[in-house]
Amino acid sequence: MNIKDKLPKVKENIFLAKHTTFKIGGRACYFFKAKNKEDLIKAVRIAKEFKMPFFILGEGSNVLFSDKGFKGLIIKTLNSKFQILDSKIYAEAGVELDKLVKLSLKESFTGLEWAVGIPGTMGGAIYGNAQAFNNKMSDMVEKVEVLDIKGLKIKNLSKKQCRFSQKNSVFKTNKNLIIISAILKLKKGKKKEIKEKIKKYLNYRKRNHPLNFPSAGSVFINKEIKIKSSKLLKKFPELKELNKKGIIPSAYLIEKCGLKGKKIGKAQISDKHANFIVNLGGAKAKDVLKLMKLAKQKVKKNFKISLKEEIQIIN
Repeated sequence: MNIKDKLPKVKENIFLAKHTTFKIGGRACYFFKAKNKEDLIKAVRIAKEFKMPFFILGEGSNVLFSDKGFKGLIIKTLNSKFQILDSKIYAEAGVELDKLVKLSLKESFTGLEWAVGIPGTMGGAIYGNAQAFNNKMSDMVEKVEVLDIKGLKIKNLSKKQCRFSQKNSVFKTNKNLIIISAILKLKKGKKKEIKEKIKKYLNYRKRNHPLNFPSAGSVFINKEIKIKSSKLLKKFPELKELNKKGIIPSAYLIEKCGLKGKKIGKAQISDKHANFIVNLGGAKAKDVLKLMKLAKQKVKKNFKISLKEEIQIIN
């Protein structure tokens, strides 16, 4: 008996490049679309039965798959029910962020405007505590429904139990927990103001992000740090202003290392935003990894700062 006998709708040898925003990645041995919570639990149970590695995939942003593909089961979350509960939104993990932004506007809820234009799902945004424009996903999460794969039990985690921090959560450290759904708490606002914020943030992304090429979004987490070196402060006087904010953007560090526009193969550190690596057409995962390694080395050498990846690297 093989996995297809237990999971009839599973597909074989599917190119992962077609399922990621980077458009990079080899074939997955098995690929299954989980259309609801029951599908998800069933797929995880069967993967465990066959002692097969598995990976939960949303919209495919913030992820880089190996050129060799994935020797296991990819479970794509398509569970996408959502509903209004007074001043709250119930949403399943597979709901696209843009849909939640549109729903919030329709209901005059404020708090999610910052997520406009992010090509991801709610589950992915909670997993990585997505943030932008001084707002973050954890600001509105009330509780998260999860599947604990150890005993295949459904649990509800409070915001505190999610252990959110900068671009981080318990879900990154505890791989036994799979996000199924969440309750988001928002505030009532004025529709006109909400619409203006959405327009402002969308225009910013269009002006400053390389949206004309495939990418995985921001590659490295911005550093919550202050640079105290008098030599660096003299060389880069703008650091004084960044120090006041307590965050040094990774894009700034990479650009000051002279890497903006740097190409390896068909991958490039964007000449528009240095914390994006873009696929110019036919880029390989190995090219992206080389650029990431180069950026890390240069920033460490020039600024004594260790960059940490935001994107997930899946071998």
